[in-house]
Amino acid sequence: MRLVTFDEGSGAQAGVLIGEEVVPVAALDAPATSVRGLLEHLDAPGLAALGGRAAESTERVARSAVRLLPPVPDPEKIICMGLNYRDHAEEAHQDIPEHPRWFAKFANSLVGDGADVVLPAAHAEFVDYEAELAVVIGRRAHAVSEADALAHVAGAMSLNDVSARDLQLQNPLWTSGKAIDTFAPCGPALVTLDEAGDLGALTLRTRINGEVVQEGNTRDMIFGVAETIAWLSRTMTLVPGDIIATGTPAGVGGFKGLFLRDGDTVAVEVEGLGAVTSRVRAA
Repeated sequence: MRLVTFDEGSGAQAGVLIGEEVVPVAALDAPATSVRGLLEHLDAPGLAALGGRAAESTERVARSAVRLLPPVPDPEKIICMGLNYRDHAEEAHQDIPEHPRWFAKFANSLVGDGADVVLPAAHAEFVDYEAELAVVIGRRAHAVSEADALAHVAGAMSLNDVSARDLQLQNPLWTSGKAIDTFAPCGPALVTLDEAGDLGALTLRTRINGEVVQEGNTRDMIFGVAETIAWLSRTMTLVPGDIIATGTPAGVGGFKGLFLRDGDTVAVEVEGLGAVTSRVRAA
């Protein structure tokens, strides 16, 4: 099932994306009207049952008639892994990390498919793209084992970890170059884990104006999804709706002088999850 948050003019609401149509959750006798609320109330069988009702529903609206928002626009946490692909660590001339490295983004950075990435006026010259697999927590996780970690994942989506490299490198914590308005396009949908495929073997791509500029595969992650969740849950409780962006492979623009410019179209796609496409514009 593909869960979305959409707006057809009356505010954000949850829906199920079926092909090029959206079934509003409000028509499905669901226990919540937001994606985060659904994750808080429904386990995997409950979500599957919701998807079954959506497939049978005739109350639908064309995807082209709505604005897609971030699938989870209101997460408690957005956790981003740094240097989590071997080839990316090598292109950055960094040692392979012995432990997961992470930094934070916040909800102000989230935008949905088709929305603008806005170049910050004072720091517009070195804005970079990063194709990432993001997973969303569906069940509270505290001190979980690696073997049990994926049972706490609701699904996955594509995410572009947009980065202002000059600001990022001013601060060893990185967040100052990452947690900028519009710098986390994601979606188009949250694909539930039963349909997302093998999270450890998915191809990622970035296209700028239609040209492939980055390509990799999640099999090259240093710390896989389950290991990452287990490690994070030792020190913080993960709750439904939390987003974990799992890092980017080699090919980011900062190492080849390719940065996002006003008027560009950038698309990040993870195999089977769909592409999140953004227009780039000056502030």
